[in-house]
Amino acid sequence: MKSNQPARPRDYASPEVAFAESSLGEILLKVLSDGSVSNRAIADYLLRNQVRVTALGIEELAESCQVSTATISRFARDIGFKNYSAMRNEVAATLQSVLQPVDKLRHNIARRAGATAPALESLEYAAANVKACGQSLDLRELEQIVTVLTGARAVYVMGFGLSSQLAGMLSLHLQPFCQQVIEVAGQGGTEVAAGHLANITARDVLVVISFPRYSLDVIRLAEFARQRDATVVSITDSPASALAKVATHVLYAQSTHPVLPSSASAAIAVIEALVVSLMVSNKGNVAKAARLTDAISAWLYGADPVFNSSTDGTRRRPSPRPKPHIKKPQE
Repeated sequence: MKSNQPARPRDYASPEVAFAESSLGEILLKVLSDGSVSNRAIADYLLRNQVRVTALGIEELAESCQVSTATISRFARDIGFKNYSAMRNEVAATLQSVLQPVDKLRHNIARRAGATAPALESLEYAAANVKACGQSLDLRELEQIVTVLTGARAVYVMGFGLSSQLAGMLSLHLQPFCQQVIEVAGQGGTEVAAGHLANITARDVLVVISFPRYSLDVIRLAEFARQRDATVVSITDSPASALAKVATHVLYAQSTHPVLPSSASAAIAVIEALVVSLMVSNKGNVAKAARLTDAISAWLYGADPVFNSSTDGTRRRPSPRPKPHIKKPQE
């Protein structure tokens, strides 16, 4: 059952995604893929910090990228600009055309940071990240991902470190609606994950989740899955992420945070959006969701017994759980 909502135009993309889709962004993504180590570092910084770059001198950018000023100048010429100033001006012009209200909100938060309690500031960043996801979510891409999940022989879900918690959450949600769900890493590490993925085929889907700081093992295992012709769905933070280049389909969840390496708030929201879309994608999944509710409701604290469907279509109450026998002490 396809969504009746039209896909959102790319004008609603978050600043990071819209910048990456611009002419300058495409050049930087190519450098990020094929350039030298130093040029990849510069391209990655430009893709992730467009607003900051517009205020940086060449010495400050060189320090941030841990390269020389001569390398910055050469980089600017290599991608078609007369000098660093011309490249910085193009970054500013491109950014102005794609800037979204959520980015303005983020900078308002940053300006108030000195007067805001760290806990409240963290919550404000989480809200801004979730809002950015709502604005940039590509509904056509989401529908395509739902389609491949529905038709997959097996769905492998992989995340290491903090992303392993997100992978566990997604696996639990997918279980009732996919033929087979395999949490690749679980409590194990790279060897366990590699062992699970050894049998992945073109009939399978790998959903890989990773945010800064990225795990090199995750990227290598995702590349292995692509080599085996599996469909790879990445949930990550930016087009500059290495997982974006490996993936067949990508869902972006901004992870900006003033203190932590990344925030998981938007990632959780994206996972929930994906699962809800899968649940209501066809009548069979809706029926599965109803049966699942029936199956667990009888065991919830304070819930009234729910009539369950039997194989002949009649409705019956579940048998009550026996009361535990407590042996009285002898007097």
